[in-house]
Amino acid sequence: MFNRSTLVILFIALAAGLGLLASKHFFGKSAPSAWPQTSAVKLFDPPRPLPDFSLRQSDGTQLVPGELNGHWTLVFLGFTHCPDICPLTLSQMAQAQQQWESIPDAVRPRVLFVSVDPERDTPDRIGEYAHAFHKDTLAATADIPSLERFARSLSLVFAKAPPEDGAPADQYSVDHSATMAVLDPQGRMSGVVQQPFDPAALAADLAALTAASAP
Repeated sequence: MFNRSTLVILFIALAAGLGLLASKHFFGKSAPSAWPQTSAVKLFDPPRPLPDFSLRQSDGTQLVPGELNGHWTLVFLGFTHCPDICPLTLSQMAQAQQQWESIPDAVRPRVLFVSVDPERDTPDRIGEYAHAFHKDTLAATADIPSLERFARSLSLVFAKAPPEDGAPADQYSVDHSATMAVLDPQGRMSGVVQQPFDPAALAADLAALTAASAP
């Protein structure tokens, strides 16, 4: 029987392995010449289309391929019971969002928070949680198989960790990638943003990318 420490070590090893494969495949290539030089966003060349997915947004509508077209989007996996990395990341993203609020809404960059804990995180709960950081943050979730397919398409991972010995069954945690995926205005996987996050640099990158992709 694996204990929590063993599972966490295995999860970290898996995440590191996937990250190494992604870096070998993408980071050795230069960013697309059409885009400006970026400091926080690591761009891929070429970007890759995502397979079909369907997530349920906090307002009850479905988030499917094409819904985010026209925007650069940062995708972050997390859950509302997360004690540290999720609130910290969403706070940092709120700082970046404040800096690009002057960009017209039709092309303004988006932050998408995807809960990987559908057992506890209802659409209403994730909406309240995400909007507490910034009103523009999108929030969505799905059933576990759909979330696994979506995360895998972004080279991200998550895994439910059992409760500590003696803790109630609903007091589990969810280990997940801290890296954010970057989608371009065509909804393709176009890059990543890795820890530590710099809100000012990230806001500058997204503003520059948005301007460069304007029709």
